[in-house]
Amino acid sequence: MNYVIIGNSTAAVGCIEQIRKTDQKGKITVISDEPYHTYGRPLISYYLLGRVDAAHMNYRPADFYEKNGVKTLLGVRAEKIDPAAKKVFLQGGKSVPYDKLLVATGSRPFVPPMDGYDTVKEKFTFMTFADALALEKALSPEKDVLIVGAGLTGLKCMEGILARVKSVTVVDLAARLMPSALDEYGAGIIQRQLEGMGVKFYLKNAVARFEGNTAHLKGGETLPFDILVVAAGVRPNVELIKDAGGEVARGIVTDDHQRTSLPDVYAAGDCTESYDITSGARKILALLPNAYFQGACAGANMAGAEEAFDMAVPLNAVGFFGSHVLTAGTFDGEPYEEKGTNTYKKLFFKDGVLNGFILVNEPERAGIYTSLVRNKTPLAEVDAELLKRHPALMAFSAAVRQQKLAKKV
Repeated sequence: MNYVIIGNSTAAVGCIEQIRKTDQKGKITVISDEPYHTYGRPLISYYLLGRVDAAHMNYRPADFYEKNGVKTLLGVRAEKIDPAAKKVFLQGGKSVPYDKLLVATGSRPFVPPMDGYDTVKEKFTFMTFADALALEKALSPEKDVLIVGAGLTGLKCMEGILARVKSVTVVDLAARLMPSALDEYGAGIIQRQLEGMGVKFYLKNAVARFEGNTAHLKGGETLPFDILVVAAGVRPNVELIKDAGGEVARGIVTDDHQRTSLPDVYAAGDCTESYDITSGARKILALLPNAYFQGACAGANMAGAEEAFDMAVPLNAVGFFGSHVLTAGTFDGEPYEEKGTNTYKKLFFKDGVLNGFILVNEPERAGIYTSLVRNKTPLAEVDAELLKRHPALMAFSAAVRQQKLAKKV
């Protein structure tokens, strides 16, 4: 069997590892336009922060490809899929044949239209290791940085560079930080912490125009800066499937086996849509665990197994300078809240299950809440009141406790 994978991140790793559980002899080829060994994208902010060096960016050990019999074509761009001929055409005209193909092309930064953007000299996005390396060259203690975007990417960039520059200012059209993951109270805790460290925020605002290294905001403010980072969102890379005639909505459309509408072509990761079991809607869940599970599911089925991935949920686990944010599921249902000055817990109960949660600086046993959401555990099977206050195995029945403990052994 000739397996080809386009992409070299989390979904690709999941696919490789699962293929090798079933098929130890088939040929695996990985094609990626990035020239690097597979690395953890969330680590690029920690690279700038100095917590990890380039040698420890790898998502898997240096011998990962060799041990798994993988041929790599790194720094090579896949430009076209021919599903009839079952070939991937590369930049320069060469082609790679496949029996089974995984498209794990991820996403790319979205730069919204902004007047005068071309007049900004030092401007960057923040998504890849190459982005982090380019930004690092521009950093210095006397420079002011403007970040457009107060979502996860923009805030992680802020964390990575804050100690290396004079100042960081963040602008976002939303009314709060991380609006897709936090509500007003939770976002307020994080904002106050970051403001205490010197970060300035202009929320419910946007750049009206740039004049060189000056940003004129729609709110009337004028912000001089030296470095601009745009972290305003991403767009899924769906073009290879779309141009080959495959079904694409906002992301690549797959079934629960990660099969696309093209024969013997699978897709996984941030370029695809998932069925969110907590909302009942198909959406892009650009999350590392989701990408791995999708890739593993695709790899199993490419190698002849029958597996489905039907447990996709929104999930965020992130920290900023010692603070912890954990969220999962959909924030819909009857709420239960515990509010502190610097801590916050909010649970959402709907249709007899825990449908989602927000935890800020409340990391204790968050995995129990995540398990309840992902497994849609009926509240009738647990001590719901105990779980609200103290998530612990004692809230489960004796039979469930024994089963969970057995899995850990």
